[in-house]
Amino acid sequence: MVRGGHILAKAIHDKNIKHVFTLAGGFCNPALEGLKNCQIPVVNCPHEQIAGHLADGHTRITRDPTVCLVGPEGFSNALPAMMEAWGERSPVIFITGSSTFKRKGAGGFKEIDDVAMAAPITKYSFSVTDGTRIREFVDRAYKIAVSGYPGPVHLSIPVDIMFSSYPDNIAEIERPFQQSLVSIPRAWPDPEAVTKIIEVISKSKRPILIAGHGVWWSKSEKKLATCAKEMGIPIFNIPYHQKLLRQNHKEMMGLADIHQYHPSKWALSNCDCVIMVGARLDNQMNFGNPPLFPKTLELICVNGSDEEIQMNRAADHLLLSHPGAFFDELSKFKNSLNANFESNWLNKHLELREHWVEETLRDLERKTSETSWNGTEVHPLQLAIDVIESMESGNHLVFDGGNTHFWSEIAANVVAQKGKNLATIMHPGSFSLLGLGVSFAVSLKRIHPKDTVVLISGDGAFLSGGLSIELAFQEQLPIVVIVDNNGGLDCISQQQERMFQSGSHFATDFRDIPFHEMFKGLGGYGELVTERSEIKSAVERAINSNRTACINVKTRGQISPIVAATSDKRDKSSIE
Repeated sequence: MVRGGHILAKAIHDKNIKHVFTLAGGFCNPALEGLKNCQIPVVNCPHEQIAGHLADGHTRITRDPTVCLVGPEGFSNALPAMMEAWGERSPVIFITGSSTFKRKGAGGFKEIDDVAMAAPITKYSFSVTDGTRIREFVDRAYKIAVSGYPGPVHLSIPVDIMFSSYPDNIAEIERPFQQSLVSIPRAWPDPEAVTKIIEVISKSKRPILIAGHGVWWSKSEKKLATCAKEMGIPIFNIPYHQKLLRQNHKEMMGLADIHQYHPSKWALSNCDCVIMVGARLDNQMNFGNPPLFPKTLELICVNGSDEEIQMNRAADHLLLSHPGAFFDELSKFKNSLNANFESNWLNKHLELREHWVEETLRDLERKTSETSWNGTEVHPLQLAIDVIESMESGNHLVFDGGNTHFWSEIAANVVAQKGKNLATIMHPGSFSLLGLGVSFAVSLKRIHPKDTVVLISGDGAFLSGGLSIELAFQEQLPIVVIVDNNGGLDCISQQQERMFQSGSHFATDFRDIPFHEMFKGLGGYGELVTERSEIKSAVERAINSNRTACINVKTRGQISPIVAATSDKRDKSSIE
């Protein structure tokens, strides 16, 4: 006889899940004992939200599901991480130890309706009703998480079921007798439907390809790169979502965002066919409408699940297909399709990209040369450029914050033009949730312990989740944190100054916080930077210290192009 927690751990082990993140609690003790017996590594975190972000970060990088295990009160703390995973469709399995099932609805100890709370931001949320069915529920949750359009799931396991005893083999008397990993079902394109899509593309002279996180989760990014290279199609990445290709792919232009990458406006205005793969026509894509997508172009959406297809009803042409299968079909017709495309189409995009980089750098130089600027003040774009230039190709970069995120996004694209080929670029997903940067950086360091990991974080973002830095010290995973310290919530204050009749901002300022001294106190490396000329050498010292380090850089708040555009729209009472 074994406890329910042991059956849970065994079910997790059957799925070859190698990492569990938690803040240890009494409700979860039987599961923790089972995980220990199954020799599954458990990372104890300082906060349940951090446990959720670490599970999410690990899953995004490896594309293998992980588990976030928390108690009932911890579940409420983990909700923001659950929401972030939902936005990025990250298949994290959230497991909650909950109040007793026997007295459900009677006001049990720490009783909350966690199933209902998680339902809107997960693919599946359910409470285990019988200890003999624990493995069944885990099997069901796992398969739902990774199938079709992936996403987080939630299981609630009542404490009396967690602690009760059951025969060790209780779940092995019904199908499926074997609950180990099986192949994930994939949607293969209907031959007749894919032929019609190829016919539409064959009539195109100037196509572009916009790829989303469906490509990432289906592990089809290499096929995307091959397909684009064979046919000379410019590739754009959906904003906020996982970077699909490294910067050494010349077909990769940047974001399909007219504010953070201006040439994308020209691309959408001059192309005659947009092939969107693994992406949604949501607010980021103006719901498929003009002026972002002119009426004159053909809009094709290829998605690997029925759920995604339903979200893309505005497209002119829909195809249900696994992204990799679609790219395989497209490659079969590469010669005939390529013959129809304008010969200089890709080169025109490359020229515009180079011009955009030069123009961006000129604008930055012009801005920081104005008399209103003190010669030593640091522009956030300049900070991000200098930091990335201080890194080596193959390093990993995370950025977190409001304007800090957006300026860093632009900087990464600018520096890529100069040949910098970073291994990974991570950032918050579509909900723009602040405070997950440290967790993502630690996740990268856990997976790539010998590589350099750098986080560029706004001061507000660091205050939201920065205490999770203790985990970097605890696990001996040295990362480098660059704090873009402008003394407040600059993304919000800049909007207020544009919107408020007084031209001022309100309730967005911080005191002068010595972030670098905090790192020193924890046993790391810390340095304060007040002049631009000091940035690169400070970053190099931090990297070479081989300790968890903070470079606290005093910057001057500057509104990013996308925030400026958003505040203009909000001033007209509409953000979309």
